[in-house]
Amino acid sequence: MINFAFCIFLSAFLLFQIQPIISKTLLPWFGGTPAVWSTAMFFFEILLTGGYAYANWLIRNKKQTFTYLVLLGSSVILLVFLALTWPSPITPSASLKPLHITSPVLYILFLLLISVGLPFFILSTTSPLMQAWFSNKNPGRSPYWLYALSNIGSMLGLLTYPLLIESLLILNRQGWLWTGGYLLFVLIAGWNAILSLRGRQTPVLTEKSLEGAEGKPKKGFQTLWVLLSASASLLLLAVTNQITQEVAVIPFLWVLPLTIYLLSFALAFSSKHWYHRRIYTLLLTLGTIGWFFLFFRPLTNIIVQIVVYNFLLFAAAMICHGELYAMRPKASQLTQFYLMVSIGGAIGGFIVSLIAPIIFKGYWELYIGFAFVWILLAILSYLPTGTRSAFIKNTLVGVMATIVTVFMVYNIIHSTTGNLYITRNFYGVVRVRQMEFEANHELANVLVHGSTIHGIQFLKSDLRDTPTSYFSKSSGVGLAILNNPHYGAGLRVGVLGLGIGTLASYGQTGDMYRFYEINPVMVDLANGKGGFFSYIKDSPADIAIVLGDARISLERELNTGLNNNFDILVLDTFNSDSIPVHLLNREAFDIYLKNLAPDGLIAAHISNEHLDLRPVFWRLAQYYNMDIALIQNSANEDDPAAFKSIWVLLTRNPDLFQSPALAGRLDRLVGYSTDIRLWTDDYSNLIQILK
Repeated sequence: MINFAFCIFLSAFLLFQIQPIISKTLLPWFGGTPAVWSTAMFFFEILLTGGYAYANWLIRNKKQTFTYLVLLGSSVILLVFLALTWPSPITPSASLKPLHITSPVLYILFLLLISVGLPFFILSTTSPLMQAWFSNKNPGRSPYWLYALSNIGSMLGLLTYPLLIESLLILNRQGWLWTGGYLLFVLIAGWNAILSLRGRQTPVLTEKSLEGAEGKPKKGFQTLWVLLSASASLLLLAVTNQITQEVAVIPFLWVLPLTIYLLSFALAFSSKHWYHRRIYTLLLTLGTIGWFFLFFRPLTNIIVQIVVYNFLLFAAAMICHGELYAMRPKASQLTQFYLMVSIGGAIGGFIVSLIAPIIFKGYWELYIGFAFVWILLAILSYLPTGTRSAFIKNTLVGVMATIVTVFMVYNIIHSTTGNLYITRNFYGVVRVRQMEFEANHELANVLVHGSTIHGIQFLKSDLRDTPTSYFSKSSGVGLAILNNPHYGAGLRVGVLGLGIGTLASYGQTGDMYRFYEINPVMVDLANGKGGFFSYIKDSPADIAIVLGDARISLERELNTGLNNNFDILVLDTFNSDSIPVHLLNREAFDIYLKNLAPDGLIAAHISNEHLDLRPVFWRLAQYYNMDIALIQNSANEDDPAAFKSIWVLLTRNPDLFQSPALAGRLDRLVGYSTDIRLWTDDYSNLIQILK
C-alpha cells in the first residue's frame, strides 16, 4: 500500500512543481502578461484530461503493464535528449523565443508540448491508474483517500515553489532538480506496474452507488460531474487573472488560487464530514457580498481584494467539489469519474483561455462563473420533500442565484456602454472613450487598457499636439526631453510602451523616436485606426514602432549589430495594474545600458496604485553606479491636461541634472536607502514593495 501512496504523492508533487517552473520560464517571452499563466493552465488541464482518458483505456487493456513501461521509458529517452540541447531537460532554449507572434496562445501551447508535454501526460495518468491497481489488489477498500493524498501532494508542490524553490535555485537548476525527482518517480511507478501483475482480481464494490440498473453512472450525474468541475476550473483561472491583473504576474499569485482550489479537492475527497452544504452556502453568500463591495469600490487595498477573491473561490470550489464527492460512483467506475471531472476542468480552461478572448469584450468569465455556481447550487438544493424548511431554504438560494445573475448581466451591459471602441485579445481589454476636462471643458479621446489610462488626446485641432496625462510638459519625462542637450538636434529616444504615442508629440524634425510595443491593438490605434489618435501621424520626427516584447526586441537588435545609442530611454511599462517584472531587473538593465548613449538618461514612469517601485530603481542605480532622482508632478490649473505622476531618472552623466528647469524639481533621494535585494530573472519580491 505504501508504494502506491508514495507514487501518487510524488507524481502529484512533481505535476504541480513543473507548472510554475515552465510558466516562469516562458512569462518574459510574452511580455509578462497574465494570459501566459492561464494558457499554461489550459494546456495542463487538456493533458490531464488526456491522461485520465488514457488511464481509463489502459486499465481495460490486457497489455497495460507493458504499454505503461514503454511510455515511461520513452519519457526518459526524451529528457536525456533535451538535456543535451537545452539549459535543462524542461526549460526551452533561448533560440525558441518568439519575435513576431500573431497567435501567442498557439505558440505557448507548442512550447509547452515539446518541453514538458510527455512527462506531464505520464504524471497525469498516475493517480487514477494507481488507484485502480490499488483497488484491484485491495478489494473492499475505498481508493478515494488516495485522491485526497494526491491533492495534498499537489498543494505541497505548489507551496514549496514560491516559499523555497524559487528563492534558492535559478531556473535551470530548478529544471535539473525536477528531472531528478521525475527519474525517481519512473523507478517507483515502473515497480508498481510490475507488482500490479501479481494477484490481479476483480474488486469488490462497496462504495455508495449512484449507478443505474446496468452498472453505469446515470447520464444526469455524469452531466453534473462535468458542470461542477467546469465551474470550479473556470473560476480558478478567472480569479487568477483578476488578481494578477491588479498586481503582477508572479508565481505567488498563481500559486495561491491554485492551492485553494486543490485544498478544496483534498478536503472534499478525504471525508464527507468536511463538506456541509448549508455552511458553504453561507460562506458563498458572505464572499458574494464582499465581491459586490469590490465592484463598487475598485480602489480597495489590493491585499483586501486578494483575500476576498480567494475566499470566494474557496467557498465556490468547496461547493463544486463537495457535491462531486457526494455523487461519486463505485470503485469500478472511478477512472471514468475522474475522466469526466477532468473533461469539465478542461472545458473551464478552454472557455477562459480560448473562447472568452474571442467572444467577450471584457473579463466577464469571472461574473459568469460565480453566477453559474449559484445556479448549480440552486438546482442541487432542490429537495422533493415538500417540507416548509426545504421550501424556504431553496427559495433563499434561488433568490441569491437570481441576484448574482442579474448583477452579472448588469455588469456586462455596463462595461460595453459609453465606448467608442472596445476589443479584447491575449494582452487584455482595450477601450477608447470620450471625456471632458473640467478645467477647460475640452473634449478628448481616452485609451484605457484594463483599468489604466494609457493616453489622452484633445479633439480640438489646435490642442491635438499637446502632450497630456502622465507625459505633460511639466512631467518628469516632459522636462527630461525638453531640457536634453540634443533636443531639436537629432535627439534619439527609445520608448518601452506605446500607448497612443503621446511622446511623439515632442518629436522635432531630425529626431528619432523608436517605440516598442507587444500589443498589436495598441499599434493599430496609435497608427490612426478609427481616427481616434494622431500623435504618431502628426509628428515631424522619424518614428519607428517595433512589435514584440521590448526586452527581446532590444536584445535581438544588439545581436544583429543595430546601435540604437538612445539619448533618452523611456520605460513606460510600470504604471498599469500588472507590471512586467522581467523589464525591471538586472538582466533587463544590462540590455538597456547597451542601447543607451554614454551620456544618456533612463526615464521610468513609476506612478502605481499598489506598488512603490522606488527601492527597486534605487538598488539598480547603486548596482550600476548611476545618479538617480525623482520628479513628482501634480495636476494644476496651468496645465489642465497633466496627471499626477512620478518619474524616476537615472544617468551616468550628472550634468544632465544641472539644467535649471530640472534642478528645482528633482528629488535626489539624499539619505534614501533600502534593504531589498537586487532583482534578477531568478529573484524578485513584490510583497516587499506593496503600498
